[in-house]
Amino acid sequence: MYTMRHLEIMAELPDHRTLGSAADELRISESALSQAITAIEKLAGETLCLRRKAHGFTLTASGVHFSAMARKIISDVTELAATFPQQEGVLRGPVRFGCFASLSPHLIPSTMQGFDHPQVELSVQVGTHESLLPALRNADLDVAFVYDLGLPPDMEKQEIYETHMQVVLHPEHPLARLERPLELADLVDEPLVMYESDPSTEYVLQLFAAQGLNPKVIAEVPQMILVSAMVGRGLGYGLLMRRPNNAEMSLEGKPLAFRDLHTPVSPTAPSSLSSVVAITPLGVKVPARVQALIEHCREAMADSW
Repeated sequence: MYTMRHLEIMAELPDHRTLGSAADELRISESALSQAITAIEKLAGETLCLRRKAHGFTLTASGVHFSAMARKIISDVTELAATFPQQEGVLRGPVRFGCFASLSPHLIPSTMQGFDHPQVELSVQVGTHESLLPALRNADLDVAFVYDLGLPPDMEKQEIYETHMQVVLHPEHPLARLERPLELADLVDEPLVMYESDPSTEYVLQLFAAQGLNPKVIAEVPQMILVSAMVGRGLGYGLLMRRPNNAEMSLEGKPLAFRDLHTPVSPTAPSSLSSVVAITPLGVKVPARVQALIEHCREAMADSW
């Protein structure tokens, strides 16, 4: 089995013409270096270095390849040592996080801005449960920020903030003028622009079904900004969770009106109350750099209302 010292020796050789020069850099005697090369060649089963008295040495083709691989391994080990574990309170390494699509414009910018750990490399994936949950299970993601709706039991949850369902309306809609929270019965005959995603669509349908109601869906669209754009033009109403950084206008700059939704409390009916949570696979220890991102997200969201 090769040792790290074997790799260090072979990684150093290409920078020298004589064993004496290489030995000085490695801080060993020339005879000790020659013996080490012989031991490495015995393990490799090949000649890696042609040594000639008074003529220095030459790496064989196999030796050149071995040296290149040794340098890569040493580089990788150095990077690994700098990343795990954290040292002196400095967080290092990659954090791959996911975010539920409709939540992403409100959470991702605030979370990435001000994350004061310059040696942590952030990358982000936007999707729904259909893509985010498998990515967590396959270790393609370290953490995902989602709504606490229909989550499987193999995920750990850390709450980011509490939220509740809201109705988004055109400001001139009669229901927008009501001061009280709206009921599903107020909405059932109105045109609904449905945000289509897993699990949001099923959740909304369950809210109506629990009261024996069937919404009048006129469109199912995959983007919340499209829901807002259609509502801003008076084509219908939308249902969404209350979120920080939420502009009261559509992408086209048309004003929107938001009203809270009230649903009866029932053991068999879903609640209009929920939370945004950070989820990680059950039983997996959350690395310090990932936990730091979760806590920063929680603080950033608290400051964004």
